[in-house]
Amino acid sequence: MMNNNWSTQFCDVPEVPPTKQPFWDHPGVLADKALVEASLNSPHSRASFLAACSQHSGDWLFALPIASCGLKLDDEAVRVAVGLRLGLDLCVPHECHCGFRVDAYGVHSFVCKRAPGKTIRHHALNDLIACAFSSAGLPVTKEPPGLFRSDGKRPDGLTRATRWGT
Repeated sequence: MMNNNWSTQFCDVPEVPPTKQPFWDHPGVLADKALVEASLNSPHSRASFLAACSQHSGDWLFALPIASCGLKLDDEAVRVAVGLRLGLDLCVPHECHCGFRVDAYGVHSFVCKRAPGKTIRHHALNDLIACAFSSAGLPVTKEPPGLFRSDGKRPDGLTRATRWGT
């Protein structure tokens, strides 16, 4: 009886029905996913939904919280990570230090050159990578401090540093 209802809604049941539950769940999950995706009315909510549905998008949740390796997130980092994954508002709309209008999603901070903490995170990541290379016995030379000037030009004073560092 249940197979008839399922087969009329989704497709015919094979002669030898699979015994694994994911086979039976998959068509219903795809139908629900299509229904939710069709109801999304903004490009941001659609992009958030598709990113959350992509394969391996939740793998970061399986990382072990090892503080000595820099893998322990504080409560604020978890709040932001979950909010970004679900497309939730992360902040109150405001004007950034650079003059750009920041929306409630707060993603401007990922590209703003004047974002507070950007250089701290950059140096912390450099230190983590240098420590990993050093512990593996590889020679390490980090970039010298003061490589970029406050006016956005390179140390030669003539050329502008671009977003990608080239």
